[in-house]
Parts: sequence; C-alpha cells; structure tokens
Amino acid sequence: MDIIASYGTVLILIAAAVGFFMAYGIGANDVANAMGTSVGSKALTIKQAIFIAMIFEFAGAYLAGGEVTSTIRKGIIDAAPFADIPELMVLGMISSLFAAGAWLLMASFLGWPVSTTHSIIGAIIGFALVAVGTEAIQWDKVGGIVGSWIITPAISGFIAYLIFMSAQKLIFNTDAPLKNAKRYVPLYMGLAGFIMALVTIKKGLKHVGIDLGSAEGYALSVGVAIVVAVIGKIAISRLNIDPKADKQMQFNNVEKVFAVLMVLTACCMAFAHGSNDVANAIGPLAAVVNIVENNGEIAKKAAIAWWILPLGGFGIVAGLAILGKKVIKTIGEGITHLTPSRGFAAELAAASTVVIASGTGMPISTTQTLVGAVLGVGMARGIGALNMGVIRNIVVSWVITLPVGAALAIVIFYVLRTAFGAVSYTHLTLP
Repeated sequence: MDIIASYGTVLILIAAAVGFFMAYGIGANDVANAMGTSVGSKALTIKQAIFIAMIFEFAGAYLAGGEVTSTIRKGIIDAAPFADIPELMVLGMISSLFAAGAWLLMASFLGWPVSTTHSIIGAIIGFALVAVGTEAIQWDKVGGIVGSWIITPAISGFIAYLIFMSAQKLIFNTDAPLKNAKRYVPLYMGLAGFIMALVTIKKGLKHVGIDLGSAEGYALSVGVAIVVAVIGKIAISRLNIDPKADKQMQFNNVEKVFAVLMVLTACCMAFAHGSNDVANAIGPLAAVVNIVENNGEIAKKAAIAWWILPLGGFGIVAGLAILGKKVIKTIGEGITHLTPSRGFAAELAAASTVVIASGTGMPISTTQTLVGAVLGVGMARGIGALNMGVIRNIVVSWVITLPVGAALAIVIFYVLRTAFGAVSYTHLTLP
C-alpha cells in the first residue's frame, strides 16, 4: 500500500506510457483484420486502407470504446487474492501491458497476425501466477481460449467457403454472369447489411449507452438489410455495361461491384474492432488508475478517466500508420490470392462468426476469425491455392502467444517489483 501512496503519480504515468505502447501494438497487428482482404484483393491500395482504417478505428475506439471497462480482461483472473496487496495488481497490470505490447511489436515486424486479446490474457496469467499463485487463474476461461484456436477458424472458414461457392454457382460459373450479378448481388448486399448492423449493435453501440435487446437488435438489422438491398438493386441496375461484352469483361465488372461492397464491410469491421479491442489496452490502464485513485481498493468495474480513450485511439492509429502494412500484406496476399468477391466472402464470414460468438458467449479472436475465413476461401479453390509456409508460421505464432506473453510479463513483473520494493507474496516460485 505504501508503494501506491508514495508512487501513485509515477505509476499512472508509467501505465499510460505502456497503455499507449499496447494500443500501438494493436494498431500495428490487429487492424489488418479489417483491411487485409481489401488490400489483397486490390479493392484498396495500402495507403487508402490505412487512411480509412485510421478514421474508423479511432471513431470506434473513442466514440464507442466504453465508459466503464472490466478491470480484468475477459475475467481471466480473480481479483480477490489481490485485495490486501493492490500494489502487486498495479505492477502486474503495467507488466502485462508492456509484455503484450512487446510481443505484438515483435509479431508485427515479422508480419505475423496474432491475437491482441490472447496476448494481454497470456501476460495477465503470467504475472498472476508468480504474484499470488494458481488459485487466481480462472482455468476454465483459459481452456475456452485454447479451444477457440480450432473452433473459431473452423466456423469462419466454413461460412466463407459457403459464401464463396454460392457466388461461384449463382454468378461466376454461369453463361450470363453480369445478368445474374444484377439478380443476386443485392441479396449479398442485404446479407452484408444485416451482419454489419448486428456487429455494430453488439460490439459498438452498447459502449455508448445504447444497449438494444435481442429482438430490437435483430429488427433494426433486418431493416438495414432491406434498405441496403434496395439501394444496391437500384445502383446495380443503373450500371451501363455492354451486355455483349465477353465473359472476362463481365467478370471484371462483377468484381468491381464486390470491391465497393467489401470496402463498406471493412469500414464497419474497423469501427467494431476499434470499439471492442481498444479495451485490451485501456482495461488494464483503467484498472491501474482506478486502484491508485481509490487508495488501493480494487473494483470489478473501473470508470474510465477522460484521457484514457483518446490515448488508446491515438495509439491504435499510430501503430497502424507506422507498422500496419506488414500484417495487412500477410493476410491480404500471403495466405492465398484474393479477388474482391473472395475477399468479400472472407470479410462477411468473419463478421458472421463475430455475431455468432457474441450471441453464444464463445471466446473469440478477430485475428483467428479472419485468417480462418481467408483459409476457407482458399480451400474452395483447392489446397494448392494456399501458401502452406505462411499458414504454418501463423499457426505457430498463435500457439506461442499465450506462453510468450506470460513469460515476458513474469520477467517485467519481477523487475518492477524489485525496482519499487514491493513485498513478495508468491505462492509459486520460478525454478
């Protein structure tokens, strides 16, 4: 407790710095979830994608990032054992932010799309183990995370496969692809409008005090879907395209329609991602600020100081602008060759999986969701369409994210504890 009383301001400043560092890592790595397919399919250039993502990620983080956040991300540890030693919780949260941010930075330099959520969870597990022992860990939650490594990509990959194959059967593999595009693309647009409305409602609006019930949310989403489908029908019917054009020219024009559609879905995904995943950086930061300002009292929910949300938003934008293109290229170009229709299938499948996960409470990583969707699109064209070397590196990076985050957090926690002279309260000693 003396540490909090003596070094409170210093601890908040350090937490703010590492919170920005973590948000920077989120921007560098995780924002590729929203923009990777758009770049890979040539619907957007890398500069256009970064500019659009900066706007929508910041808007999501700042406008819909939440007034209150859980002090322990995803409820992965129990705060009760820290009640009498809040200084260890403060040092642990700082260690977790630094460790997770460092891992995200390393992964981003290598072009590996890893989960920011799993990075911070692994780090929190690491410091909690050495601070108070195994009883602080909610092991059932950890098991759910490990299971999501398989379940999440499988679900999104299967949905992407179905969407892509339906477009092939209904539009591309027909004698009149342009005519059939005018008939069926409005349906895809309506489906996209429905899913994106649900994503925004479930992952964004609830953070600004608009918490719609299931019935209202679905009703609003259906309304959005109908409006989008009608607008799409009108817009496509007005396209002046020579009906006698050869098939390749018709294919190119159909792909242009999907390109516009995919840019819209990418904007929605960026907004939803910013509103949701900024909590990976500001949650632990808000916890530190709350504990210090309340003289060591640990609350399950922490009110967010006015400066924390913009700090997280600016951090995400900085990471995206400076280092984001490497992971964007991995997802958009490294796994398989994407066209706008394939990218749209992957983007819509990822959004659909997010909705399914939100409704069932299934732990989910947006990174693994989108990678699984891109894999599903690639598999639809045969195993030869996939770059197995890139896929192997991605899977390895997923598996090592939790233990690497934990190991880094343990080292940093010991350094901080020694530096601040915190009292040892360790049930688990390192070998």
